[in-house]
Amino acid sequence: MPTQLDWRASFSEHSGGFDAHKATAFDTQTVTVQYFQGNSSMTAHLVPGSPYMTFEYKSATPLLTTLSGGIKSLNGKALSWGDTVSEQGTRFTVVDTKGTTYLIYSDSSIKLTAKAKNDNKGTLSADGKFTGILRLVMLRDPNHQTLLDAHSTVYPVSVSQDYSISGDSGTVTFKWETKGTGDLLMLTWPHHREVLQSPNSPEPSALSYLTLKGWMCPTLGNTWQLTYKLTSITWNAPRDVDPSCKESVVNGLKYEVDQLDPSKAPAPNEFYYWGGTLAAKSRLALIADHVGSKDLIDPIIKYLKASFEGWFSAANKALPAYETTWGGVISKEGATNVWVDFGNGYFNDHHFHYGYFLHIAAVIAKYDPDWLAQHREYVTFFARDIINPSSDDPFFPITRCLDWFAGHSWASGIANGAGSRDQESVGEAVNGYYGAMLWATVALGQEHANFARLLLAIEQQAARKYWHLYPSAGKDDPMNPYPEAKFRDLITVGNVMDWQTGAWLFWGAEKVQIAAIQILPVTPVNEVMYDAEWVSNIFAYTMPELTNASYADSWKSVIYAAYSNAKPQEAAAWSANLSGWGSGNTYTNEIYFISTRPNPKDQPICGSLPQNPYGDFKIQATSGKYIVCAANGGQLSASSNSSNYADTFSSAYVPNAGTLQLTSNKQYVTADQSGAYSLSAARAIADTWERFIIRQKIGESQGVYSIKAASNGKYVRVGSDGTLINDGAVENDATGFRFVKA
Repeated sequence: MPTQLDWRASFSEHSGGFDAHKATAFDTQTVTVQYFQGNSSMTAHLVPGSPYMTFEYKSATPLLTTLSGGIKSLNGKALSWGDTVSEQGTRFTVVDTKGTTYLIYSDSSIKLTAKAKNDNKGTLSADGKFTGILRLVMLRDPNHQTLLDAHSTVYPVSVSQDYSISGDSGTVTFKWETKGTGDLLMLTWPHHREVLQSPNSPEPSALSYLTLKGWMCPTLGNTWQLTYKLTSITWNAPRDVDPSCKESVVNGLKYEVDQLDPSKAPAPNEFYYWGGTLAAKSRLALIADHVGSKDLIDPIIKYLKASFEGWFSAANKALPAYETTWGGVISKEGATNVWVDFGNGYFNDHHFHYGYFLHIAAVIAKYDPDWLAQHREYVTFFARDIINPSSDDPFFPITRCLDWFAGHSWASGIANGAGSRDQESVGEAVNGYYGAMLWATVALGQEHANFARLLLAIEQQAARKYWHLYPSAGKDDPMNPYPEAKFRDLITVGNVMDWQTGAWLFWGAEKVQIAAIQILPVTPVNEVMYDAEWVSNIFAYTMPELTNASYADSWKSVIYAAYSNAKPQEAAAWSANLSGWGSGNTYTNEIYFISTRPNPKDQPICGSLPQNPYGDFKIQATSGKYIVCAANGGQLSASSNSSNYADTFSSAYVPNAGTLQLTSNKQYVTADQSGAYSLSAARAIADTWERFIIRQKIGESQGVYSIKAASNGKYVRVGSDGTLINDGAVENDATGFRFVKA
């Protein structure tokens, strides 16, 4: 259900017209809205964290209307349909027909008349114009009234905030401006309580409310200091590659860099997919730097620059533009079309999109100072769009996406009008601030880099708190936002919204999808976010899909990478079975991340990982028949009794797999994605369908291999007609093959 509406606050003189209200003030958290009619007005101070709703009336007749039940009683006096009850005073107790109790406070004596219209609607109205304050609060438990009474005389109207950095510690300060007398009563969420310094907090038994983010509990005072531990990780992992993995990393790096042709670099036509793909390629330069393969850096940078050049071309339909109403960089093409680039023109997903963009630019700038000097101002517009720290910037709001009180970002912009806010991919939100941090590090200076580090820490805390689910969490643990055990058994949240939270996505229902979108992209800084308990739970929860070839390797790859933060050796073994990493990851990045995990037992992480047999071979099925290639169309079959008539295949390296090329005509063996057609040697250039994972077959003698096609993840078997076909669902369906040196 959408957000429940319990009360409507207004005044009798108000026409109800849309134009008769305006925002009179706002800041990073609060907004003040005034409703007016003639000389009468009601000002609402909307302050997140306040248990009370506060309304300031000026020469207006207060009118409160119930929206989720009628009025059952006022100050203990019962009402039936059509009844009215009047009471004079400064505190009122209202019970609705659903049994919910509310307290109303007035800063001066006022007469209120309750009218029970029906079971679904009732009104409270004053007997005349009133100038003063009314405060409305839900009384969930009679024991809470003492605290609510004691602090009803002071209310917040706005908040100022600041931050400070000391080494690897960042502190955010909230300071509420108040009116009235006494100590300000506010409510904290679990993420606040985890980092709030020296709180003056009454016991939860004194006041608490269960919300979508768990129990909100009381704290006193108009100043909060929230201190976060900041990461010191920047470009690369804080550890060297495990020696057992070094060869795999370097070989993968050489192979993947060799595939980068600047003349074929993709021209950007949108932010999201282009950004994810190119950011993955930019990681290769940083990895090359870390492992000492510095000769590979320049080809990568040339490729990145060739692609990035499209952003400076007037012919590019996706050119960015500055939007003047809301103040931000958008896709010009999407300015009037919400369906372009996930609503970028309507400010959707900006931190997702620009995090990738800034990561790419930062890597280019790190290795090409001339490029940095030329494009610093242009790229910095994108950083200002998502990490602007200053209200003095006339062109951009402060931290467009981050909700400082909620403790995380919202991905939704203005595309859904006044609808709900949401965020699915918390991993990409984290990456938004990581990309900005890298750009700030190379282009803007330490002050901006530190601010981005702070935003990064806030978002990662939110990921662990509100997107990661822990079955082991205690039902009554005040730090646990989800007391419902069945919900926590779902292991990962898919979408956090302002009115619901669920283990679902707008676009996919697979467990691997719901999990992976909270993990990706895999970057060194995310070892902070991939806590061992959660990634172990994710690994177990998604296991039925991890072992099913019909689920994409792209999702599996990021799950294995995250799992390596708990068990790197196991993760490396599982990762060795992948044949694809998606557009936002690479083999090199996968094995690099796994190989740089904490390894307290100092056991080889990669050990003796399986790999294809490489070289020139004749291939023999365990039936004794050798593989030959038909002249017409290159169809492969196990049909020769003698190796003399068998064809020779050259088995060459690709990451985690290999290609098979018929030496007689230089054609690559290809496997159809459907698995409905026989394998054939019929491709001049090798791509995904020409890749095969060849491994020692379980249960067979040494040197007998199974062959799995990367095109569909299915195993190759010899059909009844002798042809080779890739339709085996599990390895047990596969034919065993020997690779005999030619």
